[in-house]
Amino acid sequence: MLKGIAASSGVAIGKVYKLETPVINIVDRTGNPAEELAIFENALAKTISDIEKVKERAAGNLSEEELAVFDAHLLMIQDPEYASQIKAQIEGGACADKATKDVSDMMIAMFESMDDAYFKERAADIKDVSFRLICNVMGLVIPDLTAIDEEVIIVAEDLTPSDTAQLNKKYTLGFVTEIGGRTSHSAIMARSLEIPAVVGTAGIMSSVKNGDVIVMDALAGEIILNPSDEERAAYEEKRNSFLKEKEALKVLKDAESISIDGHKVELAGNIGGPKDVQGVVDNGGEGVGLFRTEFLYMNSEADFPTEEEQFEAYKSVLEGMGGRKVVVRTLDIGGDKKLNYYTFPEEMNPFLGYRAIRFCLDRKDVFRTQLRALCRASVYGKLCIMFPMIATVKEFLEAKAVFEEEKAKLLAEGIAVSDSIEIGMMVEIPAAAVLADEFAKHADFFSIGTNDLVQYSMAADRMSEKVSYLYQPLNPSLLRLIKMTIDGAHSQGKWCGMCGEMAGDAGAAPVLLGLGLDEFSMSATSILNARKIIRSISKKDMEELANKAISCQTEEEVKELVDSVLNH
Repeated sequence: MLKGIAASSGVAIGKVYKLETPVINIVDRTGNPAEELAIFENALAKTISDIEKVKERAAGNLSEEELAVFDAHLLMIQDPEYASQIKAQIEGGACADKATKDVSDMMIAMFESMDDAYFKERAADIKDVSFRLICNVMGLVIPDLTAIDEEVIIVAEDLTPSDTAQLNKKYTLGFVTEIGGRTSHSAIMARSLEIPAVVGTAGIMSSVKNGDVIVMDALAGEIILNPSDEERAAYEEKRNSFLKEKEALKVLKDAESISIDGHKVELAGNIGGPKDVQGVVDNGGEGVGLFRTEFLYMNSEADFPTEEEQFEAYKSVLEGMGGRKVVVRTLDIGGDKKLNYYTFPEEMNPFLGYRAIRFCLDRKDVFRTQLRALCRASVYGKLCIMFPMIATVKEFLEAKAVFEEEKAKLLAEGIAVSDSIEIGMMVEIPAAAVLADEFAKHADFFSIGTNDLVQYSMAADRMSEKVSYLYQPLNPSLLRLIKMTIDGAHSQGKWCGMCGEMAGDAGAAPVLLGLGLDEFSMSATSILNARKIIRSISKKDMEELANKAISCQTEEEVKELVDSVLNH
């Protein structure tokens, strides 16, 4: 048995699909030109065929514009100049793999050094294409998650947000990763997709091979390798019990989120795109508290998504929620969230660098396109827009001014825009929490992003397992920052929500209710359990609990307080 961190609830039993990215390790050797040319020509033909197959498989899920990236890749790989330079090096005595790598690196460096942003960003396309070609020259297999056509449990070192976005729920029973934590983006996406996940499972990659059968218990964070018949039967029973309990919660789908002494809160869902809306509705969500728009950008292969593409996505979500509130977070890219078509500057600590609102205020062309699309979509529902990673009042006012400019332009063009759009901000930087009462004079609402608020408050990278013990959302210091934020909002008559993972944590709900949180936004699958807890406790009693909690010294003391309430 291997132990990991239960990141997305469930139990799964199935065959292993081991996701391994090939390692390019080129040994300089002298090759026979005729043989090496044949290796290159075969690899070139296979690469062209591979790209055509990927395009064919993607045709059902992507628009014509999105599919165009594959046409661009085909043009690159079939560029006579590219192939002739590689062949010239081979004819000069270089082996096929080294010649391909050297010419590719030269082309990538050339594009990266260009002043024109469009051509500079094409370097990422060349990297993709040349990586596939080099792998084919060397006989290495490139995994393709979109090609999975049978039920499997994916085992990987880690899954990038882009990897997770490609997962097909029909065939992905769950996934297990070697690294990561509950707040890693892959874990968050797994909860959104309702796919069981166990992360931070040290040794899993060296312990399994493709085709092995494993049990993943994403309730206890345990992995059983090649289970016996008895173990398999026991976990099948555990899986069935979990599914029955999940089904039993559905009676609360249309119930109010109201405490036993009559205090009502709002339970909303976090989504990554239009396809996630149905999950929020099916789980009784009273709105969308976080629409992570970065996935529209990450899923766009060729370039930043157009205004029209974004408008259609936002319109779809607003209509799908049928007049219920939808909080859209503007582009939150950077850190560990990358784009295929844009290269971020190299930074010592990208999580503290050029990302989120900092990127948008620098690249106002990208920002304005998104804001125009949002304004146009606003007439189809109840839209709230929030800016991520705000650190200063000046940043917020600058972002809000850009919104007002784009709204005014659209109205001048005769395009309808709702006059009731709320403009708010994420509170995920301690400086913003401390100054919440001043921010609340300008913002219509706050949404607390606890994943980053914990990371920045504790100076602990949430992706680092060595300091994962510092991920303590119930630490009294964090609770005081949360109280400052909620009190700051309420001092100006504004509402305060939370869209970080803490909002869906059953162990945090009593304290957050007591602190006065107005809206809890979480993975759709957590909503009904949260509603069950809210309906079983008293707001007045929880205020007393919260006052005790912020006076504690350690998270352990807070957890003991909460346990005494939930288990009495």
